[in-house]
Amino acid sequence: MSHDRGNTAGTRFAGWRIMRSDAGRFWATRERPFPLRAEDAGAFRTVDGDDLRELCHAIAEQESLADLAVGP
Repeated sequence: MSHDRGNTAGTRFAGWRIMRSDAGRFWATRERPFPLRAEDAGAFRTVDGDDLRELCHAIAEQESLADLAVGP
């Protein structure tokens, strides 16, 4: 698995490490854990996708879920 970071993977999600498997699938893991309330609400620290678009969508879903769980 290669570790593509930042602009190399074309992501807009700071704080996530992007990886591409040998099979070409994309994975991302959050560099810092979500707050416990976010994890309890179901926010996952590691997500995957068939392509970068799908991966970015998965990251956005987790960040949104965490934001809703933690609140302002």
